[in-house]
Amino acid sequence: MDTIDSLFMSRIDQLEQHLDELANDPTQPTGNPLFDLVGLEVTGTHNIPSPYANIIPLIPRLLPKITDILRRYQLDPLALCNLAIRLVRPLDFHEAMAYAPQDALIEALRSPAPSANLLAMTILAKAARSPTDAAVLATMKEVVTSFVTRWLSAPEVEVGEKATQVLGDLLMIDSTDWPIEGPGESPHEPASATPNVRGQGFMWRRIFFDREVYGLILSLCSKGSHQNAEGGLNTYRLSLAQSRLLRLLPRIAVYDLAIVTRTTFPDLHRQYMNSDAPGGLLYFAALHMADTHDFLMSSLLIDFVQRFFSTQVATPNSAFKMDTLRNIYQALIRNDVQFENVLLTLPDHIIPEEADELRQFIHDITTN
Repeated sequence: MDTIDSLFMSRIDQLEQHLDELANDPTQPTGNPLFDLVGLEVTGTHNIPSPYANIIPLIPRLLPKITDILRRYQLDPLALCNLAIRLVRPLDFHEAMAYAPQDALIEALRSPAPSANLLAMTILAKAARSPTDAAVLATMKEVVTSFVTRWLSAPEVEVGEKATQVLGDLLMIDSTDWPIEGPGESPHEPASATPNVRGQGFMWRRIFFDREVYGLILSLCSKGSHQNAEGGLNTYRLSLAQSRLLRLLPRIAVYDLAIVTRTTFPDLHRQYMNSDAPGGLLYFAALHMADTHDFLMSSLLIDFVQRFFSTQVATPNSAFKMDTLRNIYQALIRNDVQFENVLLTLPDHIIPEEADELRQFIHDITTN
């Protein structure tokens, strides 16, 4: 163990020296194998019993240097970001923000480097560990706006998936109600959240009642002349944005169906839906956003419909809920008759123990 510790500390000294060199000349590449060697050590792959015991002393030595370099680095920052992600693991949201303040997070989210995006999202994910932290993050409007922009516009699938998960976790922890999520819905369950600690809805208000943020979602997910302008998304990236919204909505609708089916900005819906049809973000995504003549988007919309209706069966029953689901169902089949069969056959694809309840639920929606 002494030999391993001695070798490990020697590598840390060498890496710290290399970071100083990068700080003096940020045009150097990060191909130094020390990044990988130290990264392996702090993730416990060399029989170190407690990885965090090794990480914590390194944080004040290495993380400020890495943060400083990243803000000026012009080459691929993958090695720097990967090590930083490992170093922030033991930190809570406020501790991580001490090393990466708001302006640094905004720069990382706006960076064209996927590794920088993922580093910023790793830090933001820490706010999903408690309602208080989520509320603090919600006050950082420019951070949230940059995050939403990267969530929907990133061309990399990994970045989009990470952002979808983080936003879902933030809205979950900030929810004023706590329905139980279905199996596999949240692989990153917030660590310090308990059912008797409710959120106050600050993140929900930032997403759904901030005109700029809400309009940004509609804009990035809708087809129109704004997408042809400079900075607009091409067809592939527009499909990615739409798929990410479709992935998020069934999960968050479990917590607040009303907020995703209503809007305080009907003029924005008219602008981006080109329609006077009522409804909020859920209606926009389910009925007006996707091009069902496109095979990929049609498949994504089918998956969305299946997940949305199957997750709603477990939420508390109400006249509002059933009326809403019937309205969406009827509008869906008016747009495309295939969705009638999609819903009616949905119980055939789940385990028998749950199929009867879902079959009755679907029957109540489609026959009344």
